[in-house]
Amino acid sequence: MAASRITLLSLGVLTLSGMEIANAQDTSPGTATASDIQPVGQQPQQREEQPEVQAISDIGGVLTPRGQLILEPSLQYSHSSTNRLTFRGVEILSTLLIGVFEAEDADRDTWTAAMTGRWGVTDRLELELKVPYVYRDDSLFATVATPEDSQQDSDITRELTGDGVGDVELAAHYQINSGRNGGPFFIGNLRYKSTTGEGPFDIRRDSDGIEQELATGSGFHSIEPSITMLYPSDPAVYFANLGYLYNIEEDVNEPITEDIRIGEVDPGNAIRVSFGMAYAINARSSFTLGFKNDFIDNTQTEFINPENGDASKQSSRSLNIASLLLGWSHQISPRTSVSLNLELGVTEDAPDTLLTFRMPFGMNMY
Repeated sequence: MAASRITLLSLGVLTLSGMEIANAQDTSPGTATASDIQPVGQQPQQREEQPEVQAISDIGGVLTPRGQLILEPSLQYSHSSTNRLTFRGVEILSTLLIGVFEAEDADRDTWTAAMTGRWGVTDRLELELKVPYVYRDDSLFATVATPEDSQQDSDITRELTGDGVGDVELAAHYQINSGRNGGPFFIGNLRYKSTTGEGPFDIRRDSDGIEQELATGSGFHSIEPSITMLYPSDPAVYFANLGYLYNIEEDVNEPITEDIRIGEVDPGNAIRVSFGMAYAINARSSFTLGFKNDFIDNTQTEFINPENGDASKQSSRSLNIASLLLGWSHQISPRTSVSLNLELGVTEDAPDTLLTFRMPFGMNMY
């Protein structure tokens, strides 16, 4: 399998069967390059193998070599802001409104520090473990413009925080084909997300059911199968991913207020699509340009009256989360690289910005 493996340096530098696409030089056995020529009397220097890391950390990519362990500390920052003006009342004419206006300004910041480990079990199989720590900070300011006969408007300000271990993830990646004759490589991925983080129904609430802190996890188990395609085309690598996120329904059975209890909750499943290009600037640096889109179905929530047991279900709206992907990567040493990824939200439901710094480094286990 050594002849069929590929190496992608964190966002773009690709080698295939010993051929570096970054400089397109033939380095097959028996072929000398300028870097291999040494002055007479000096011992030739051995070139260490560069660590193999994924193109995009969340969609699966190139596998870790057999017997190698890659540790990847990362820090991610996400920011979302909402500015909304809502009218609650009756519109008689386009210029005559009877009711109140509500102006809402919400800012949400999330910091996630994580340690990810990838182990190359075989030439085609890789196992992955990700342990995150999450800190969230939300600021909400709302103004309710009351009718003219009222003395003043009503202002509401809320500050919420939450921190703790997030949802631990386990994943397996398998290279399906050998990619011979210039064809694309296909990698099958299976990811499981646990509920180690504090879910939205585990946090503290007041007597009115309003949360007093923020959750650090989703609160639901999920499984995500996906398939990734990598197509090398000197000096670029085209990638695409198609996945389906299945969130497992759960009977929460938690009281929100004295009059309301949450019963069964069926989180919305999602179809996930992404594609793009990683381009090698030189043998050490590369950049990535891509796009991803998540289509999330609505969530079904059961509300139960504790007194008489009456139950009713409510459905949330579906979400369309699309982002533009920008990335940069640089190889510091043969076994260490750094990368910076930026996601810019292009739909209303997507975070405004999501910035991720990663620094993977590899070591040989056997």
